[in-house]
Amino acid sequence: MSTTTDTAAPPGPEGLSADERLLRTSPLRKLLSRPELGSVVGALAVFVFFAFVAEGFLRASSLSTVLYASSTIGIMAVPVALLMIGGEFDLSAGVMVTSSALISSMFSYQMTANVWVGAGVSLLVTLAIGAFNGFMLTRTKLPSFIVTLGTFLMLTGMNLGFTKLIDGTVSTKTIADMEGFPSAHALFASTLTVGGVDFKVTILWWLALVAVASWVLLRTRVGNWIFAVGGNADAARAVGVPVSRTKIGLYMGVAFGAWISGQHLLFSFDAVQSGEGVGNELIYIIAAVIGGCLITGGYGSAVGSAVGALLFGMTSKGIVFAEWNPDWFKFFLGAMLLLATLLNTWVRKRAEATK
Repeated sequence: MSTTTDTAAPPGPEGLSADERLLRTSPLRKLLSRPELGSVVGALAVFVFFAFVAEGFLRASSLSTVLYASSTIGIMAVPVALLMIGGEFDLSAGVMVTSSALISSMFSYQMTANVWVGAGVSLLVTLAIGAFNGFMLTRTKLPSFIVTLGTFLMLTGMNLGFTKLIDGTVSTKTIADMEGFPSAHALFASTLTVGGVDFKVTILWWLALVAVASWVLLRTRVGNWIFAVGGNADAARAVGVPVSRTKIGLYMGVAFGAWISGQHLLFSFDAVQSGEGVGNELIYIIAAVIGGCLITGGYGSAVGSAVGALLFGMTSKGIVFAEWNPDWFKFFLGAMLLLATLLNTWVRKRAEATK
């Protein structure tokens, strides 16, 4: 691997430095190169649109509702975005959230244990599921579509089968009266009042995950590995990047997000329906794509996934505030996906043209 010195090569006959990396980047090029630019423009347009057509959309309580809806998607969209930047995706992410909640609930109830014991067991099992996805992917060389589709089907069957086997119904027993529930509820499902407006604690979880993921991507060696693996795994391996460990770690990151979302689901409603979560994996992927991630990998940002989740929240709640038929929601979601993808493609081409 070659290295560079602190001294630039002398300018050529036309006054250009021999090392292009030493050239000063224009603000316009920096702006156009940001993966989340298209989603930010789209989010502003959607916000202005519903501010005019939906009465009450700008109320503080309404914006709190929008942020809560966005956070429940954003908590998962962040690790899913990192996984997509690494060149893979996870079709089991939606049902994994439900699996995490079911494990916590059933273990605590059946073992009459403190709910924190159930949450700890759930964390270990959920991380093991993520590691399984990554291990199977790297060992078998099968596409992530096949590996995670298999996991999706297995988890869907296990969620329903074990719940019926253990509890006799399709939902778990309530654990609201068990030891440790109040503190767990405070951490995963409490409501904070700021300026007379109620905000769910999931918003803080969401923002924290965005901050940590952004730091990892932009300020650490692991972030370089993620981009390298997603851009060209063979080339990355050739220069010493631990491709297998990176991908396994990314899948475990998705599992960690699923654990947080699962605990929020459990401690918000005291019980869990075993059939929940099916289809949510597509919403997480859509939020990441709207936020600027490419299906092919190597490009995207954690901030972009947050903006994509915010777009989802504004659209889903804006339709309600506007008193439209909610059946139209998926139409708007699909339209946003197509428009965001087209806009992101255009932005990338403009960025490349300014180089």
